[in-house]
Amino acid sequence: MDYVRLGKSGLKVSRVCLGCMSYGAPERGTHLWSLKEEESRPFIKRALELGINFFDTANVYSAGASEEITGRALRDFAKREEVVLATKVRGRMRPGPNGEGLSRKAIMMEMDASLKRLGVDYVDLYQIHRWDYDVPIEETLEALYDLVKAGKTRYIGASSMFAWQFCKALFLADQHGWTRFVSMQNHYNLLYREEEREMMNLCQTEGIGVIPWSPLARGRLTRPWEEKGSTERGGKDDFAKKLYGATEESDKLIVERVSQLARKRGVPQAQIALAWILHKPYITSPIIGATKMQHLDDAVAALGVKLSAEEIASLEEPYVPHAVVGFS
Repeated sequence: MDYVRLGKSGLKVSRVCLGCMSYGAPERGTHLWSLKEEESRPFIKRALELGINFFDTANVYSAGASEEITGRALRDFAKREEVVLATKVRGRMRPGPNGEGLSRKAIMMEMDASLKRLGVDYVDLYQIHRWDYDVPIEETLEALYDLVKAGKTRYIGASSMFAWQFCKALFLADQHGWTRFVSMQNHYNLLYREEEREMMNLCQTEGIGVIPWSPLARGRLTRPWEEKGSTERGGKDDFAKKLYGATEESDKLIVERVSQLARKRGVPQAQIALAWILHKPYITSPIIGATKMQHLDDAVAALGVKLSAEEIASLEEPYVPHAVVGFS
């Protein structure tokens, strides 16, 4: 396993991050395809054995169950100081006008709730889970700064938003002396590259670590195009249908090229798709989901797959502009 700094911070993370949205409680009504705790724990243990030290979850994943499962497993299998634990805040967690969002009240309440579910005194990275149009960003930034000062989080990060919004947040943090975002968790893969227009350049210029979600396009890049909805998650993941579907012809060509190169190299498609994203100089640590052990093995093996400039150009050539999605 390789380890790199998260942006220009001093925090070192594995080149692969395990996303824990797949581990939860389907009976709570969200993420119906998620694995229950007894099925989830072996994946977290295996990730640690492979050298992964970076784990990402969120308060809304399975209504808090993901945090509970992740926290218990990490306590059992690792030392707290050896892992980088990240979670997120914004989505609705309870009824009522203050049960969601990025107000000071919501952030303070949800941080304490997340710490309790995770069973820790602090998280390493606390991220805003999208932009909140109902709350002044100044209020959000100052509340996050206070959490850092209180020792409840070591660093703060952001997720999918417009580049102008992220730029504004960075400027205001600098202007007021508040803690700066060190990372951007955005939607990026071979089938969705709109982030290359502005966000990736901004992150490179400002020294922001990029930890993209859905680097395998919800599994679409890991199997032949005809099998894109063949898994249990593929059949139940309504969010994926919103992300992908409007540009199926070009997406199909890209998947076919991934498949052709994988056959030529004698490796699974997932390794080719992850190798492509890992070649990008602005990428720190793609967040992968794993519900089969092969998913973890492929993610780590992708670190050793080196693509030529010609192979990268071939994978990228069929891409056409997409509508911006994933910001809400």
